[in-house]
Order: sequence, then C-alpha cells, then structure tokens
Amino acid sequence: MKRAVLFIPLGIFAVLSLFLFKGLFLDPSKLESVLVGKPVPAFELESLEDASKRWTHEDLEGEVYLINIWATWCPSCKYEHPFLNQLKRRGEIKIYGVNYRDERQPAIRYLANSGDPYHKNIFDPEGSLAFDMGVYGAPETYVVDHNGIVRHRFAGVLEPQVWARDFRPLIEQIRAEAAAEGKS
Repeated sequence: MKRAVLFIPLGIFAVLSLFLFKGLFLDPSKLESVLVGKPVPAFELESLEDASKRWTHEDLEGEVYLINIWATWCPSCKYEHPFLNQLKRRGEIKIYGVNYRDERQPAIRYLANSGDPYHKNIFDPEGSLAFDMGVYGAPETYVVDHNGIVRHRFAGVLEPQVWARDFRPLIEQIRAEAAAEGKS
C-alpha cells in the first residue's frame, strides 16, 4: 500500500507532462473566439484623434471591414503596420483601428509618423471593447461582414501570406454573399 502511494506523484507528473507537450503544438493564432458568428459588441468610445467625437458599433456597419486591435507599446503591431498601410493604399478594405490600453498622444504621434491605415481610430484606453471582443493581446484582427457579424478572428501579425491565405478568400466570399443579398 505504501509503495502505491509513492507512485502518485509520478502519475501526476506524467499527466501534466502530456498536457504541456500537447500545448507545444497549438497555434495561438487559431484560438477560438466566442465572438465569431455574433455581432460586434455594442460600444461607445472616443475617437483617438478627437476626444469630443464618439464612435459606436453602428458607425461601422454596412460593408465588409476589418477591426485591428493595436497599441504603440506592441512591437508586433509596429511590424504589421506597413502592411496595413499597403492595404489602405490599395483600397482593398476599410480598416477600423482600436487603440488598445494605450496613451492618446503617443498613439497620435505614431500614426502621424508611420502612416494611418485606419478609416476610423477608436480609443480604448481601458480595454473595454477589446475585453468584450475576447482579445488576448495585440495585435488581433477581425473580419466583420456587411451585417456587422464577426466572421473571423486572427491573433498575431497580419502579413501578406496570412492575408492571401486566410483573409482575401473570406472577404471575397462575404462580398459575393452581400451581392447575392443585394447589399453590395
């Protein structure tokens, strides 16, 4: 009996090791989002550039768009920023920026110096909208359809390869659906 008790810690260690080993092969960009298939959460937040102006979820509806969660303290956000500027220059899709848990003036300066890829900038200093969207960290990008429904969530740097593989085909599909519904 006493010998069997000695093997309990070994059994616990083996089970724990199995779970940790499995975790090594999970892709953090593929984390499930409870928001996919649901509307963008209701919000009312200030514009980044003008604290007297407020944006709501209703200001974003009507066409396919991206919501990009970003911050000046986020090195990965700075890495993806040039590609977001390319998307804006090419006019492929509207991108709404959510400045997440950041300070207003450094964010405004960053966009002035690095280019502003966003159609509108939403200031979320407390992270309330990001929390409602289930954000794990920055950057994260969401595809929202013409009905205001979140169709895809991507955690990580939005790069040309990811855009071509995951985003462009989905956006084309959603635009075809909108055209079929007469909402293009």
